[in-house]
Amino acid sequence: MYLYNSATHKKEKFQTHTPGRVEMYTCGPTVYHYAHIGNLRSYIMEDALEKFLRYEGYDVNRVMNITDVGHLASDADTGEDKMLKGAKRENKSVMDIAKFYTDAFFDDCAKLNIKTPDVVQPATGLIGEFIKVVSRLIEKGSAYVAGGNVYFDTSTLDRYYVFNDHDQEDLAVGVREGVEEDANKRNKNDFVLWFTKSKFEDQALKWDSPWGVGYPGWHIECSCISMKYNGEYLDLHCGGVDNAFPHHTNEIAQSEAYLGHPWCAQWFHVHHLNTNSGKMSKSKGEFLTVSLLEEKGYDPLAYRFFCLQSHYRKGLVFSWENLDNAAGAYNKLIKRVAALRDGDGEIDEAAAAQFKEKFLTQVGNDLNTSMGVTCLYDVLKAPVNDATKRAVLADFDQVLSLSLLDRAAALREKMVELQPKSTGMVLDSKIAGDVYLVRHEGEPDPEISKLVLQRGEAKQAKNFAEADQIRDKLKARGIEVTDVPGGAVWKRV
Repeated sequence: MYLYNSATHKKEKFQTHTPGRVEMYTCGPTVYHYAHIGNLRSYIMEDALEKFLRYEGYDVNRVMNITDVGHLASDADTGEDKMLKGAKRENKSVMDIAKFYTDAFFDDCAKLNIKTPDVVQPATGLIGEFIKVVSRLIEKGSAYVAGGNVYFDTSTLDRYYVFNDHDQEDLAVGVREGVEEDANKRNKNDFVLWFTKSKFEDQALKWDSPWGVGYPGWHIECSCISMKYNGEYLDLHCGGVDNAFPHHTNEIAQSEAYLGHPWCAQWFHVHHLNTNSGKMSKSKGEFLTVSLLEEKGYDPLAYRFFCLQSHYRKGLVFSWENLDNAAGAYNKLIKRVAALRDGDGEIDEAAAAQFKEKFLTQVGNDLNTSMGVTCLYDVLKAPVNDATKRAVLADFDQVLSLSLLDRAAALREKMVELQPKSTGMVLDSKIAGDVYLVRHEGEPDPEISKLVLQRGEAKQAKNFAEADQIRDKLKARGIEVTDVPGGAVWKRV
């Protein structure tokens, strides 16, 4: 697999510290509110990446944190703790808020077929680990105590800006939006490892430490959780592109200062989901959730399909029209899968292997999921039997996770319920969306039924020229097709 590395700004052959094993870390949610669909785009793409690596044969250990303390309203160590903000909003305890929104996050993930990571660690469960690492950083001269807080000293680094080279003036205190002057800092880019007095008054969660009662900074959480569960060498770190600076930059600084060697080789950043008015954000008030999509009648997997159709390193614009187009395409895909016949011959293993090789090459080119979706359509129109098509689609769906065969089976069951009870007329095929039933009188013929179904699909797609061509082909074979509400009936004449 070749993957773009945000740290080197190049597409590189993916390699791991231990051959055959991937130590993977993904930044988890700050659980003070529901995840919006922009957040979930990142998790969908990270999920596809993990599943593709497993598909390639890697043993993957994926670790995710849950931030339930320490993430302030500004990523620059200023403002109110987001967890406290959520607790005040709903008049609940911070831990009640954390439990509710953690459960809600994983409920959304389940609806989107996002696999739960191998390790999920709330920050509040590793306070002792944070204190141990911060203490060691002080001992090594990489951190200092000032004003009751502990700060990382960025002047001890050979290079601080890992992902982009910034002009010093761009990050000057009081100049860049979101950066406020902190008189305790020795350098303007220093960041807090442990808060005490400066952010103490309203903090709901606090612990004893060598520096006084307080709580950890946001950045130290991910480093400590990863080092505990992934070990000293991390192969792959994932997150949204907005986390590259300062969060991931600070993770690298403190981790490598603590370890004394390079920490993470590969960085994977997913770009924003935007609306027509700009980046989606909780701070703007109303935002789109999976539950809202469901309330409006959308299958959450139609949103996953929408995300997979775009490359993770490109901004994706959300609109209801764009989602409608994706949902329509997803429904048509399910219809085509539902039309495949069960038990239609033996699987052509040679053809299946060729399809898989192409899928590995296409998706393995920087996680090009849009080409992975194209591979699905290539299989459906290929001159192989339905048994082979079903087997290959199921194989690809290990990565794409669109529940193709399950949704198709559910569609078939739903359509059977609509089958007329009259004698002498048998249901052959069905497609979803606007319900379309194909029935026949007399002796069955799967090939004829398939052509009638294709004609129905063409009509629903408003491709009337193709529909007329199929009708003429059927007529030449002595088949009369009668359109009826919800479908068509065919018979020999």
